[in-house]
Amino acid sequence: MLQVNSTNVHYTQKYITAKYRFSRSNITQTKSGVYTATPTSHDYIFRTERNVRKTGVMLVGWGGNNGTTVTAGILANKKKLTWRTKNGQKSANYWGSLTQASTIRVGMDTNNNEVYLPFSTVLPMLHPNDIVVGGWDINRNNLATAMKNAAVLPVVLQEQLYQDMKKLVPLPGIYYKDFIARNQESRANNTLSGTKAEHLAKIRQDIRYFKKKNKLERVIVFWTGNTERFSAIQPGLNMTSDEVLLSIKQNKDEVAPSLVYATAAVLENCSYINGSPQNTLVPGLVQLAKEHNVFVAGDDLKSGQTKLKSVLVDFLVSAGIKPQSIVSYNHLGNNDGYNLQAEAQFQSKKITKSNVVDDMVNANRILYSEGEHPDHEVVIKYVPFVKDSKRAMDEYISSIFLNGLSTIVIHNTCEDSLLAAPLIYDLVILTELFERIEYATDAGDNFQRFDTMLSVLGYLFKAPFVPQGTPLVNVLTKQRRCITNILLACLGLPPDTDMILHCKAPRSVI
Repeated sequence: MLQVNSTNVHYTQKYITAKYRFSRSNITQTKSGVYTATPTSHDYIFRTERNVRKTGVMLVGWGGNNGTTVTAGILANKKKLTWRTKNGQKSANYWGSLTQASTIRVGMDTNNNEVYLPFSTVLPMLHPNDIVVGGWDINRNNLATAMKNAAVLPVVLQEQLYQDMKKLVPLPGIYYKDFIARNQESRANNTLSGTKAEHLAKIRQDIRYFKKKNKLERVIVFWTGNTERFSAIQPGLNMTSDEVLLSIKQNKDEVAPSLVYATAAVLENCSYINGSPQNTLVPGLVQLAKEHNVFVAGDDLKSGQTKLKSVLVDFLVSAGIKPQSIVSYNHLGNNDGYNLQAEAQFQSKKITKSNVVDDMVNANRILYSEGEHPDHEVVIKYVPFVKDSKRAMDEYISSIFLNGLSTIVIHNTCEDSLLAAPLIYDLVILTELFERIEYATDAGDNFQRFDTMLSVLGYLFKAPFVPQGTPLVNVLTKQRRCITNILLACLGLPPDTDMILHCKAPRSVI
């Protein structure tokens, strides 16, 4: 664990408390087009509770490809399983996880060598092996059968996990056939009956029982189920917290299953994470979360194709190259792909995948005039034979010097759930961490948590959900630095930059 030697940082048995000065520039523009930058700074005190809480996650869609892979991954790592493949002996790991398999640059040693530490050692963090997993599914298969049907993991590994996974059976889930594709109806054999108010009460009861049974201090509810169609957002339905609660009580048709789960989570003081693209986080739910001081985060896991897009388009635009056409084609054969063949559900996914380049375009008005945007098309096709092994193909056509054209074509093949599962671990781990971080903006004791909409986790989402008035950032490097620099700020350390000014300026000056 990293220790900081500074008068601005104090360690007690319960807290790490750090003073931090945040600097930025305020920009104004005159009518004549002159920009003025005014440097400003604000003093913060960060307080991080050191005790990592015993935490469970309840997955909506526990019996799906992501849910079974998340569960199997924890079991395989806890048991330190190994298995043979044609390419040799393999062992369980958490590769692909930001918190478990990446590092943070924290400074330089006396010889100016950069020092990188494991992400998980900068502040006290939950370990994936300690996460207790449970949840709901509209299909009654135990997780061993679901794991077999998902066809994500090697058969040799499945066989080692079978008996443990067989003991795990999802709780009955909420199924409103209007919100997911009709082709899912044959799977829906493990569903709750009754009204939406009764469903809300039952989900709350499930959360309380799960917490008590496993002697947990915290529970996080995570939607990793089928993509729903977008819900209407309108007065009288979901614009305020009272409207959300009343709409559920009145059994209104436009109340989605995900909104019932999210409402139950908030009322039980559990953070809610939306891992799919539907618009669960309606204004009324956000208001309810604020009233209960509970985090909500989303939307839609950013695992492969979109993550690459948020790097590549940033590179092109930053280099003064103008992307004109971005076409993303996918085909996959898992149940997620099957559900996305319905037009309403596909549109939910298309929106989150299409908006990922907006902030990069808006950052360069030399290349793009106001309102101009690259042609951007997303196609998803269901091909049962490939199962979870998703094919992603992208074509980027850009204008270059003297109106020449440059075309980049990328093909990627990977089991979709092997990219998504580590992100689910990360979201649970980081959410639990931010539940323990408080800040004050003066020397007093008026500590508070970050905004209800936990936008700091944008690195992990295709469509990061941000508070009104907060810039939407999709650039992957910026999103990662946001997380790492806030963690450093909690230790009173300066932000990670690439200036290395003390190596560039004369020694007599530094």
